[in-house]
Amino acid sequence: MSADAPAIARRWLPRSMASRLYLIIFAGLMLAQGLSFALLYLERVQSATAVMFNTLEHDVGTSVAVIDRLPAAERSRWLTRLARDNYFYILGNGEPGDRLATQRSRDVLALIAKEVGPDYRVYGNTLSLSPERYQVHFTLRDGSPLTLQITPYMKPLATWLPFVFTLQVILLLVCTWLAVRLATRPLATLAEAADAMTPTANGPRVAQDGPTEVARAAKAFNTMQDRIARHLKERLHILAAISHDLQTPITRMRLRVEALDESPEQQRILDDLQELQHLVKEGVAYARSAHGDAEKPVKMDVGAFLESLVFDYQDVGQPVSMTATVDATATVRPQALRRVLVNLVDNAIKYGGAAELALQRGTGGALVITVSDRGPGIPEGELEQVLQPFYRLESSRNRDTGGAGLGLAIGAQLIASIGGHLQLANREGGGLQAVITLP
Repeated sequence: MSADAPAIARRWLPRSMASRLYLIIFAGLMLAQGLSFALLYLERVQSATAVMFNTLEHDVGTSVAVIDRLPAAERSRWLTRLARDNYFYILGNGEPGDRLATQRSRDVLALIAKEVGPDYRVYGNTLSLSPERYQVHFTLRDGSPLTLQITPYMKPLATWLPFVFTLQVILLLVCTWLAVRLATRPLATLAEAADAMTPTANGPRVAQDGPTEVARAAKAFNTMQDRIARHLKERLHILAAISHDLQTPITRMRLRVEALDESPEQQRILDDLQELQHLVKEGVAYARSAHGDAEKPVKMDVGAFLESLVFDYQDVGQPVSMTATVDATATVRPQALRRVLVNLVDNAIKYGGAAELALQRGTGGALVITVSDRGPGIPEGELEQVLQPFYRLESSRNRDTGGAGLGLAIGAQLIASIGGHLQLANREGGGLQAVITLP
């Protein structure tokens, strides 16, 4: 076998496990069904042949005896009565032909010759092989020739047999589909639970029932989910605790520096302490954003919520506008959503000079909120990375330009905590677009 044979087989096989199981089981069942049908058909042929050979010589012996004893003038009227599906009689020498070519025809000739006896001087010849036709010749007692022409063939299949076979194939299809569906449904459920498991949202628990292997896999998955949740909570708790505890010494240092004589060096130290304090606050905010489920979800009009946010910015003279909206309600955590939108709008104003908000319906009925600007955008290779904690596009530590690198990470955490998704994309014609998808 060629070394490329496994790769070729994998390329032709379906991608999903359910399709592969369906193909394998159905192919196996159809092969077994076809083999059973072939064996039954062969047995029917053999049985019919055995019955034909068992009765042929007796029928022929009787018919030849009847024709031999009839007056010559009456023999022709009896030929149709003595004819059968596989053979009929001819008064005369028949057609010229070759010697018998098949073993079956020679066996039939031997049986007939034994049945009628040597007085009839029996011999045979073949007329054709496809379809098979051969003749057996007799000489009656008055010297008249008699010919028996035999055309062996099986009786056609019953008219109901194809219908039954089709019904069996349909039944195999249905049973195979049900078996594969029952076998793969737990795997699909497990995959969906794995996709839904995020650090910021409690993923669905997998039911620990069904077959033993499935129950063990579900139990292992639930245990793994609990361990990951505990591990993340411990890390976030440590981050929040350190960030919180740093605020006290930073405040003391700030008070001590403010007590010193005014000087350029004092102002630089105060600026550094202010930046450090801001960074600590964002660290605490990031740790808390991972537990966005602390806020109780409420059902609200998302369009009115966005319009209220836009009006708040416009009241203070900020260039924020609403470009599209739809009537839609959703169950969200308002404070978490507002914090995310404020962060995105502030970034759009900071880097693009203005912000545009829009609310639309996405695929599957999901709500899609977009915050767009006409700023410099983000390189395509860094659109996903900027959503990670402490990742900044600028290498400087100047908070007026690069920031701490936690704003978008906090937004992504909060949106995930309410079951949504935050994605960044560059706009055609320049600018950045932040897309929030709510279920």
